[in-house]
Amino acid sequence: MSTFLRKDPVVDPAIWWWLAAAVGVVIVPWHMQQDGMRLSGIFALFAGDADAASALGQSLFHKRFWFWPVIAALVMALTAFRPGLDRRGRGNLLLIAGLGGLIGIIAQGWFIGVRGWSYPFLERAFGDLEERQFGVGWGGAMAFAAFAALTTTGLALRGLFGGDRFVAGCVGLLIASITLFTVWPVMTILGQALRPPSDMTFSAAFMDRMFHPKVWGMACFYSGSSCGVAWNTLMLGIGTATSCTVLGLAFALVVTRTGFRFKKPLRLLTVLPIITPPFVIGLGLILIFGRSGLINQWVAALTGVELGRWIYGFNGVWLAQVFSFTPTAFLVLIGVVQGISPTMEEASQTLRADKMRTFTSVTLPLMRPGLTNAWLVVFVESLADFGNPILLGGSFGVLSTEIFFAVVGAQADFGRAGTLALILLIFAAVAFMIQRAVLGRASYVSMSGKGDSGLPTPLPDSIRRAAYCIALPWAAMTIIVYVLALAGGFVKVWGRDWTPTLSHFGRAFSLEWTSNGILWTGGAWGSFFTTIQLAAIAAPITAAIGLLAAWVLSRQQFKGKTLLEFALMLTFCVPGTVIGVAYILTYNVPPVEITGTAIILIICFVFRNLPVGVRSGMAAMSQLDKSLDEASTTLRASTFRTLTAVVLPLLKPAIVTALIYSFVRAITTVSAVIFLVSAQYEMATVFIINRAINGDYGIAIAYSTALIVLMMLAIGLIQLVVGERKIGRRTAAPDSTPDIAAPPAGARA
Repeated sequence: MSTFLRKDPVVDPAIWWWLAAAVGVVIVPWHMQQDGMRLSGIFALFAGDADAASALGQSLFHKRFWFWPVIAALVMALTAFRPGLDRRGRGNLLLIAGLGGLIGIIAQGWFIGVRGWSYPFLERAFGDLEERQFGVGWGGAMAFAAFAALTTTGLALRGLFGGDRFVAGCVGLLIASITLFTVWPVMTILGQALRPPSDMTFSAAFMDRMFHPKVWGMACFYSGSSCGVAWNTLMLGIGTATSCTVLGLAFALVVTRTGFRFKKPLRLLTVLPIITPPFVIGLGLILIFGRSGLINQWVAALTGVELGRWIYGFNGVWLAQVFSFTPTAFLVLIGVVQGISPTMEEASQTLRADKMRTFTSVTLPLMRPGLTNAWLVVFVESLADFGNPILLGGSFGVLSTEIFFAVVGAQADFGRAGTLALILLIFAAVAFMIQRAVLGRASYVSMSGKGDSGLPTPLPDSIRRAAYCIALPWAAMTIIVYVLALAGGFVKVWGRDWTPTLSHFGRAFSLEWTSNGILWTGGAWGSFFTTIQLAAIAAPITAAIGLLAAWVLSRQQFKGKTLLEFALMLTFCVPGTVIGVAYILTYNVPPVEITGTAIILIICFVFRNLPVGVRSGMAAMSQLDKSLDEASTTLRASTFRTLTAVVLPLLKPAIVTALIYSFVRAITTVSAVIFLVSAQYEMATVFIINRAINGDYGIAIAYSTALIVLMMLAIGLIQLVVGERKIGRRTAAPDSTPDIAAPPAGARA
């Protein structure tokens, strides 16, 4: 209310958004330029080629009447800044003008394409359209963003969102970006499920696709046959999510609540699988547990028992997914465990509760947001995982592999792929609703504006031993898997000639010094530099949008918030191959033509990896008392100032999680980008997969090793730049029980 009553400045800041809209409409070329965007000042207004002109130029000199509504909206918005207009009147004008501009941009781009009218009914109604237009470029993008900002400003001036322009702008940004780059492509691919084959009716085709025995068959419950892919996917997702959450919690407790000496190496080892390029974990598991793997050979030599191909199927896929997704659960949980207030635990002990009672009644319930968010994220990742099932699944099919074969197989059945993707979305939506029901309306605040001088309560002996027994053997197994998998980059021929060599690194990353400078002669350098550049651009954008969304969803109340929260998870619960195909179907033709560019890769990275930043941020925000925000507002700080100066410093663990996850996932992803890369923008993972397909495992593993080292350095740099969260607590906790790797009791220092 105080924000709403605040007096407007002499010069309304919204004028800058109007100027941005004017630049996009009047000066900058409206359409995408084939040779890149070249600003030529006001000459774009008078460009001889209609496709190189601005919107105003096209309407004035090239008779493209469909830009007049956009220009009229721009003029109407200018009238909102005339003197003497009250706050509500200005808000009404900005709202009408902003919405008019948005509708005009969407309508002209949607209904008019490269062949004139985009739909036959328009051609029948208005006749042939001799003109045509390409996709929206920088001018259209600037105008769209500016009109959206004017719309949200108008809503704030009318009193919505507490009259706060920043909050309204944040909500508008999230809705616009999620609609454009998540809902639209997902709905495009799901729409394929509504298109029946020519020889079937819609209802018959949909029922056949949705309820096919291969999808919902239950033979595994009463015979030795396999179940349908839907049941396989659901059982795998539940098993993986539960296992990863338990493992992630064990690692988080060891790192934050014990005296274990090697916490930093353990923490790095914990996130190692998340920075691993594709197929490395699968290869390591095959070398250990495969038919000719070390474990099978050892058991056969010792007992004479052949273990066979047990690694292929549910067992292998589950094991590989637990290796792959435990880091995600750990990254979500680590900040939540660190944020629990020791004062609450001390209060429990003051009331004569023992350590176990304190842990089960106070500590564990305060971890519930982190546990449920970690479980949800891993469950959705398991649903959408493609690499592990395709490598280790054997006859064990899941929805993601079925979707892949439906899209790229000889059948090219997009309708079946869309139907299977719809089942995945239903599973994710049910899990999302269960997660919200588990959290309920309880408060999990453990950080307020007061200083906290309490000491973290030592873990109960049984919990501490359980955490060690779960985390340390898994860490040792991780080391073994990586040593065996990465050994292939340092030997001549994988599996045959184990002579040590560095020739694979030379072929991939060779250099030559010439009189003209350094020549990057290795075959991997091009994809290496492209991958780093695009990941470095996408990571901060992903973290910023994700944490902004977490703040909006945790702190603001508005209609449609639950729908927005679920929409943020959409791309995460659809397999990467489906996202890649959806992006091609959506962005290969007007109004948005970005296929084959770096922009589509960055957008894919941002919105594919966004949910982890959102869930991690929401878990951390649930621990922050709203009184911190209110105290800052009482001191007349703006909402933006409160967010940057008060809230963000307390969200540093979530910031680190979002940055690390988005950066390394942008480097290691393959399924989503394999359809989106071009000759100009080849990604490292595509280079690795192509080498692996051709049997050149040496150079593929050498490249993977280089990427792992790079991402370790990036993780260290991110943690150094972001820093540690300072919450005014003592860190040394007396513990009368000796920890593993700690000196024995009574030993001299």
